[in-house]
This record gives sequence, C-alpha cells and structure tokens, in this order.
Amino acid sequence: MDIKYQSGLGLSEELVREISRQKGEPDWMLQIRLRGFELFQRTAIPTWGPDLTPLDLDKIVYYSRPATGEAQKWEDVPEEIRVTFDKLGIPEAEKHSLSGVGAQYDSDIVYHNLKQEWEGKGVIFENMDVAVQKHPELVRKHFMTECIPPHDHKFIMLHAAVWSGGTFIYVPPGVKVNVPLQAYFRMNAERGGQFEHTLIIADEGSEVQYIEGCSAPRYVSNSIHAGGVEIIVKKGARVRYSSVENWSKNTYNLNTKRAVVDENGVIEWVNGNMGSGVTMLYPASVLCGRGAQSHSLGVAFAGPGQNQDTGAKVIHAAPETTSTIRAKSLSKGGGISTYRGLVQVTPTATGSKCSVACDALLLDADSVSNTHPTMKIDNPDVEVAHEATVGRIGEDELFYLTGRGLPPEEATRLIVSGFIEPIVKSLPLEYAIELNKLIELEMTGSVS
Repeated sequence: MDIKYQSGLGLSEELVREISRQKGEPDWMLQIRLRGFELFQRTAIPTWGPDLTPLDLDKIVYYSRPATGEAQKWEDVPEEIRVTFDKLGIPEAEKHSLSGVGAQYDSDIVYHNLKQEWEGKGVIFENMDVAVQKHPELVRKHFMTECIPPHDHKFIMLHAAVWSGGTFIYVPPGVKVNVPLQAYFRMNAERGGQFEHTLIIADEGSEVQYIEGCSAPRYVSNSIHAGGVEIIVKKGARVRYSSVENWSKNTYNLNTKRAVVDENGVIEWVNGNMGSGVTMLYPASVLCGRGAQSHSLGVAFAGPGQNQDTGAKVIHAAPETTSTIRAKSLSKGGGISTYRGLVQVTPTATGSKCSVACDALLLDADSVSNTHPTMKIDNPDVEVAHEATVGRIGEDELFYLTGRGLPPEEATRLIVSGFIEPIVKSLPLEYAIELNKLIELEMTGSVS
C-alpha cells in the first residue's frame, strides 16, 4: 500500500500542528487539539483497570494516510483497499440494506456514499474531516463540548490532539431514517494508532440507526485504538448505535462513547467486543431531559491473553428517566472479563427507574470473571435493581446434548449461541452473522 504521509514514532506539538495543517482546519479546531495535547502531556495513565504498562505511547505511529483521496464510487477506490474491504462485506452490505456507507483505512476515509433519498431530506452523512469544512457551525457547537470534553481522561485528551477521520451524521427534525447508516474502520499500519471521531446529532423527533465495525491485522508490536463517539439525542428523538469491534490481540482498545439525551429521547447501545488484547470501554448515557431513556446491551469475549474490561454508565439527571443495562461476557483459556459500570441518580431524578443485569459464562476452570458495579443514588423516590450471575457450562447440559448425538464442541457452541442470543437478535442480519461467526472462531482458537 502506497502511503501519502506517515508520522514517525511518538507524539509532539509539531505533529499535532502538522495533522491540523494537512487537514486545512480552522483555528478553533487546532486550539482543541493543542489543549488536548497539553492535558495529555501532564496526565498520568490510569491504574484502576487493566495493566496498561506494556503500551509504550512513544512507539506509536499517530498519523498514517494512504495515497488515495475519498471516493464516491466503490470502483474508484484503489484495488488493495477494495480487496480488504470486500473481504469484510462492505459493498454487499451497502447494496442490500444500508442507507450509506463510510470506510476508513488507517487515518483517512477512503470511501463514502449516501443514498440520494436521505440526502434529499436533509440528512448529512459525512467524513468527519469534511464536516469540519462544510458544516463548521454545527460541528463547532457540538464537537467535544457538552458530550465528551477534552479534559475527561488521559485517552480522550490524546484523542482530542490527534483525532482523524470518522463519521458526522445530522438528522433534521422529524426525519426517520428507516435503514441503517454504516461505517467500517480498518487499522492496517504496524504500531498504528487509530483515533476516528463519530458525532451523531439526532434533531427533535428524528430517528436513525448507525452500525460500526472495526478490525485490524495482528502484528508483534502493540497498537492503540482511542476513538471517540458523541451522540446528541434531542427531544423525542431515537438513536440506535450498534458496534462490533474485532481488533487484533496486539491492540489496546481504549474507546470512549457517550450520549446526551433530552426530553423523551431514546438512546440504544448494542456492543460486541472481542479480539483486542486489552479493552476498556463503557458506553455512557446522560439522561438530562424528563422521560429520557437509555438501553444498553453488550457482549464481550475474552480468550487466551485477553483482558476485556467493559460495561456501561448512565446518569439520571432528570425526573422519570429510565435505563436498562444488560451485559454478557464469555471467558475461555484464561481470559479475563470484567463488568465495570456506573449508575448515578441525581437529587432531581424523581420517579426514575434503572435495571442492571450482568451474566458471565466461564468456558473452563482457568478463566476469570469480575463484576465492579458502582451505584450512587441521591434520590429516595426511584427504583434501582442490580443482579449478577456467574456460571460455567454445566456437565448436565453437555451430557444432555451429547446424549442426543451432538459432538462436545457443537454442544458447547449451541449453549454459547443461546447465551448471546439477546445481543445477536438486536443486530442487523449481516452483523449478527458476523458476531456469531467471530465467537465461533474464537472458541475454536482460529482467530489470532
């Protein structure tokens, strides 16, 4: 693959300025980057979760651009990139069921398309870099302001400094996009860093579904993915955000996802996490309008040498708000899966309801499952429930299935399929098939 530009290892103010210069950004965006870099420089790496000491941030390529521009037609994308994405099924997905597709290769968007039907209704679906140029007022109002501020934590500071590519979606009032928009992110560079930014704004009474897939080949050296997802759900709007992340085992997946939900708005999170050596990911919802809702459904698979630290967060900051969190994890071959969650109910959130359920399935005696729920309840007039279960695949179930002619491996796969069924049913067909296939491969040790 020909490279237009690739930075050296490590991060400096000069590189931050160079990224902004190459993108032709306005000064206000450069200032966000420089502020992020300044905060990143003086903030320690967090120590409350998985061990991050093997990740050497001075040995990462923070900016890598393939030698191709953004194409509107699939056949105009260079062949090597097309081959990679063809294997991932992106053009087929677009043909069959999707309103629009964006594909990112390392730091750049290489393909973008939006069906004319939605363009005609005022829907904006752009490469994030392009949106900064074409819709500066809209981006400036919402980019890392009310949803994820640049000072939030070490890796969002890094993201603010070096973000590149990603997706911008704006849905006008009352418009209901009834088939999904999709983006796929591929990190191909060795020692690579990918820092795409997704900003979704669903205006009053609108609806949209967005699906995101992620992958990377395996190298010996470590890589980092520190994307940022901001979702603004206005009054009466509904957003479903689905993600299947299958980074390679040398990748540290340190992603930040957050939604701010206004009166009677609804955010739905559907997440599948596997592949990466270390994951720290906790989609968060801030329910700031009366009657706002958040529903989170996630599954994580931890195999040999993997530490999947995932969960969800919700802040009830208005009356009569509702949230549900359902988290499932599978651990095999000594893998570590951890649910880490937060439920916070503020004094103003009278009449709110929250339900949390964590289910863990251990596939052998060497694996580990942890649960770290945090609940801060500052209002007595609310309903909050939490339950957690941990279990192993039982000998009775296996005996029952093998006694009816199923080989042990097939019997185990059947039990696992039943365990993850709620997540699979919530995904569009092609992604449900992909998630099932990935977990099957992980269980047989076929994915490295």
